[in-house]
Amino acid sequence: MVNSSAGVSRREIGLVTWLIAVYVVAAVATVGVLVALTVLAPAQATNEAWGHAVVVAVFAALLHVRWRAAKRGNARARTATGVIAAVLVVVNIVEAAVPGFFPPWMRVEMLAMAALMVAVALLILGRRR
Repeated sequence: MVNSSAGVSRREIGLVTWLIAVYVVAAVATVGVLVALTVLAPAQATNEAWGHAVVVAVFAALLHVRWRAAKRGNARARTATGVIAAVLVVVNIVEAAVPGFFPPWMRVEMLAMAALMVAVALLILGRRR
């Protein structure tokens, strides 16, 4: 487990674990919403939205796996988790800012996901010196 010598408290470990779990659930929920929208409102389930949702789901799985390794004491996995979170912040904000490329509901989803990843990145990378 990541310990205080690595600069992360048990409370912070629990918080990062919870934030990543919320990210994973939101990623799966986004795919579920797209499945429903494909049937009920196909204009809201664009190819771009599907592409984004699949990439988000892959990164959700990657974050989960890397964080599990980090909790076992792997410093490289901890750094990788923080870097992935930081990259996801930038990508989600940039994608949400592109006019007309994604449905409005997905822009909200992107900004919410970016907010989760800001918290993860700050908790993990903010302690590095």
